[in-house]
Parts: sequence; C-alpha cells; structure tokens
Amino acid sequence: MDKHEANKKPTSQTGLIANVLIVDNDPQLARFMLEILAQKGIRGIIAETTNDAIHSLEKADYNLVFTSDRLRQRPGDPAGQLNVLKLLGNIKANSPEMPVIMVADIDKPQTTNNRQIADAAVRAIQAGCCDFLIKPPSRKKIENLLETLLPNHPIQDCDAAEEGLRTLYRIVGNSKKLRQTINLAKKIAPTSIPVLISGESGTGKELISFLIHHNSKRSAGPYIRINCAALSDSLLESELFGHEKGAFTGAYAQRKGRFEIAHGGTLLLDEITETPIKFQAKLLRVLEQQDFERVGGNDNVKVNVRIISTTNKNLFNEVEQGRFRRDLYYRLSGVRLILCPLGQRTEDLPELVWHFVNLYARQGLRRITALDPSMMDIFAKYHWPGNVRQLRNVVLTSLVLGVGETLALADVSWLFDEMQPRQQESNSILADAPCSASGGSGLGGIPLVQVEKQAILDTLRQTAGNKTKAAKVLGISDRTLRDKVRRYRGSEDLQPVG
Repeated sequence: MDKHEANKKPTSQTGLIANVLIVDNDPQLARFMLEILAQKGIRGIIAETTNDAIHSLEKADYNLVFTSDRLRQRPGDPAGQLNVLKLLGNIKANSPEMPVIMVADIDKPQTTNNRQIADAAVRAIQAGCCDFLIKPPSRKKIENLLETLLPNHPIQDCDAAEEGLRTLYRIVGNSKKLRQTINLAKKIAPTSIPVLISGESGTGKELISFLIHHNSKRSAGPYIRINCAALSDSLLESELFGHEKGAFTGAYAQRKGRFEIAHGGTLLLDEITETPIKFQAKLLRVLEQQDFERVGGNDNVKVNVRIISTTNKNLFNEVEQGRFRRDLYYRLSGVRLILCPLGQRTEDLPELVWHFVNLYARQGLRRITALDPSMMDIFAKYHWPGNVRQLRNVVLTSLVLGVGETLALADVSWLFDEMQPRQQESNSILADAPCSASGGSGLGGIPLVQVEKQAILDTLRQTAGNKTKAAKVLGISDRTLRDKVRRYRGSEDLQPVG
C-alpha cells in the first residue's frame, strides 16, 4: 500500500482500535461475532477461506483471529482440517504472538462425550491456538476473551495516523511539552527544511521523524532510515551513496545507496554524531549539492531528498569540542526539535502505562482492570533513564510475570527494588553521594571513594554536565572522568545535564 493512500487526518482517539479476523463461512456466526465486536469498539473482518485469511493478514495488522476447525482453501473446495493447519502455520511463522481461538463445529455436542471434545481442544492447543470454543459460542465467553486479550482502556494521544487497517504511528500523552513538540513538528512538516531532533535514547526521536515525513508533501515518497552508529566508516559511505560493480572485494553488482533510494522522499540519519569527521566532509557536499558519485563510479547521481537527523548528544557541544563539523551542524539544524525525557513529563505516565497494557495484555493472557497506586507513585518519582522504551519493558514484564487484575510493580521483585526512591538527580550523570556526617567537621571518617564521587558530582553540576570542563577543573583527563562516571553509575556514556 502506497504512502499516499494513508489517511492523513490526525486522530485523537480515546482508545485502541483493535482488528479481529474471523475465518469462517458461517453467516450466522459472522453476524453474531460482528455484533459483539461492534459493541466493544473493535473492528471485525470476515474471511471465508484460508487463502482469503492469509491475504488479509498480509495486508493489515490484526490483534486476534477466530477460526473454524474446518476451512476451505478457496471457494468451492471441500472443507477440511488441513486448511486450518495451513492458516495456523502461516500465523505462527509471521506473527508467532498472535492469539488464535478455534471455534469448532461439533455435530450434536449433547451426544458427544467429553473425551472427544477434550481431544479436539488438545489438538487445537497443540496447533497453536490459545483457546477452544464450540459452536454456538457463549456471548459471555467471547466478551471475557476480548476483555482479556484486547483491552480497550481509554487513553489520550497527541497525534496518530492510520493507513487502511494499519496504525502508522501513535504518540501517546497530553503533556504541554509533548504537545509543543508535536505542534512544531507538524508546522515544519510541509516544508523541506532540514530537521535535527535531539533527545535522550528512548524518547521517541524516530517516531517524531516519521510524523514529519507523513505530514509532509513527500509522504507519497520513500522514508529511508540509516543508523550511523551501526556501520563502520567504509560501510557507511557505501550504504549512503551506493557502489559500482567491482568497487571493492565483494561488490559483485551495482548497488543503490540510501540517498538514491530516498529520492523524492525523506532520509533519516539516525545518531548523526557517530559519523567520523572525514566522512562528515563528504556528507556536507552531498547535502549542499544533492548529487554524488557511487563508490567506485564516475557518474553523478542527482537526488532530491529531505534530511532529518537525530542525536542523543548535545550536538553544539560536540562542535565546540571539535568532534563534529561546525558547517555540517548549521546545514543539518535548519530547525531543531528537542524531546524532553520522560522524567520531565510524568503527567503522561498513566496514559502510557494503559497504552502498553492495551498493546501487550494478550502476551500475558491476563485481564487488567486497575493500576496499583503504589506502583504509579514509584513511577512518578523515578527518573526513567531509559525513558519510554524502559517504561514499555517494565509494563510488559509486570504483565507477564504478575498475577491478578491489578497491574503492580511489586509482583516483580527486582524491578521493585531497582525503582525504589534514592537520592538521585533527574537526568544527572551521577547519583548523589552521601552527605558528611551530621555535626562533624571536615572529611574525616568518610570513605575516600565517597569523597571522590561527591567531588565529581559537584563539579559536573558547576559545569552544567560538561565532562570536558569538569575534567579540567578536577585535574584529570576527559577519558578518566568518563571511566569513573561509568564505574559509579554502571551506565554507558550518560548524557550531560541540560
């Protein structure tokens, strides 16, 4: 499906619109199921054959499948269980976590012994189904299954978009800072101005990047992403600009680069600060001229591409320290968007938690009706170094390992211990060191490691988190300071304050 077919009208839904596929050619069952789904605000789609069902699964995102125990491969074919196994095999191969419920048509169930029904249920579970029903299914049973597997707790979002039966993106929350960022992103989207998106890891920089592309005049064109941190210097040039046959060992054919593939659309340069200085000079020329030569080639390739870059570092500081070209910085930052960390928009936490419950409840096969107040209190006080990505994993872990209808962090002991309130500064580089003993004088009696830790923390505060300046003040190398930061906090290259 092409991007220009997408529904470009922003949505502000209050709940998750789930899609359920019903694979059966029984019109009476279809009407019954569609009525229940409609009452729950769930979209139901009917497929009468195995081939129709597989085609539907390829075209749309589904959350749940109901299937008959006997299906036709195509209209006019005899119904059989082998066609059901084909469908289940396809689902298992492409969407292994998709819940499938088998609805069996057993003749005269009142005369069928319990052993036969049990054997049929076992075969369904062995084939990959999560539940087994007998026609006609109970309305209450279906409603309970839907509430467990497809919760639809109301939530607020800032923006969302769908394409047919697929959700392209959904940005959950309604905090002032988030709304300001979304509004600015949508304001600049129709232009071709380059955009630099800054923010800590896990704040949703790629999501904002796609929002800009989707709301731009280039939305019908390709959206191409390259992770600059994941490639070596030589591979980065080949990936971006492509190469000619024989350009290097292993170049058996001409290959287009990401710039060429993104022609007429948007190219996302993810973690742009990880590119080496030497390569940055080549990149600057391409951005200025919008043409290049493939590696090993002589022909100029003209492109028309909008550039969006992301970084989890303070790019201006990188320029000041000589690690990033100043001219490239000004070329990339036509408009700069800054995503604030989750710890600074805690009012979005309830919406995000319910959003992840809606998405992942089916993995835990657990019905959630409430959030534990003590858990939410811990969430509100926690500084979330991993941001929304960390919150998602915490919710998913609690869903899978917890019990009962109330989602509680206490169900998972190591998460509960990890997130207990400590003396710490939101988004600081080091946790606060213990203060001197009350009533004492000087530093006597305090372990040397704590004195060093406190000195580093205070200096970093004074330098607004600039590690290079802090290292000079402390009289140690920049590398030594970074090593100490990692050792004290047990974290990789934490970002400066501010």
